[in-house]
This record gives sequence, structure tokens and C-alpha cells, in this order.
Amino acid sequence: MPEQEDSIEFLAKYKDWVAIKKMGIKPGTTPEEVAFHLAGIRQSLDRKAFEILGIDTASLDSYAAQLVGNSRKSYASLAEVVQKLGSGEAKGVATKACNGKEELSAIATVYLFRKIVQGMGFDLDVNQKMLSKIYPNLKVRKPLGRKPKE
Repeated sequence: MPEQEDSIEFLAKYKDWVAIKKMGIKPGTTPEEVAFHLAGIRQSLDRKAFEILGIDTASLDSYAAQLVGNSRKSYASLAEVVQKLGSGEAKGVATKACNGKEELSAIATVYLFRKIVQGMGFDLDVNQKMLSKIYPNLKVRKPLGRKPKE
């Protein structure tokens, strides 16, 4: 009986959203390749979870960009921008992004916080972009059949 090959397989289908991520793991597969693949799965899920809940991520993205503005990458600047999350304006934007589901306000605020931190140039998680900088041989594959926007 042949030895079973290790693999990572992720398949999700919810309404019109489909995500398929597969990776065969061979004896020569490095831990960083596995981490890179897992980071890709996580990135696929992160944004979609908020969208599935009905949170208007586009409005939160826009507001986060406005809050970040031209701030430089420093912990002092990050602290200043994050403090703005406690303002009435930020709470109002988060609540409005919930489209009438006020119970999701805390979740919208989490999304906004993540976007602010990322907009300031900090990473909250291991991600493919970070791993590509450390391991130049790891590249994000472009989806087949898609053409770049012009």
C-alpha cells in the first residue's frame, strides 16, 4: 500500500462565494512553504467573514484610510490613530457599516482596527506579503484567467 502524502486542502462554498486552496506536501516541502499556504487561506477568510455578516467593509476601508492619512510608520503615530477609534465619529461609522445590525458594531470595530494597523504598515498576522519579503522564493500566484485592471 503506497504511503499517503500529506496535504492541506481547504474548500469553502457559501452562496456565490467559492474558495479552493490545495497544497500537496512532499518530503522536500519546507515549513515556510506550508506557512505561506496557510497564510493565503487565512487571508481569503479574513475579509469574507466580515462580508458574510453583512458589514460594509468598503466604507470601513475608506474611513481607515482617512484616519491613517499620511501618518508615518511608528508606534507613537499608531497610538494616536488608534485612539481615534474611541471617538463618537468612529463608533458611528462602525455602527453604520453594520447596515442596521447594531449587535455587529464590536465586530465592525475589530475590522476597522485591523485596517488601521495594516494601513500604518504594521502586521497583525503572518501573511504572504511578509513571508515573501523574508523568503524571496515564495511568490503569490496570480489567479488563472484573470487580467490585470487597466
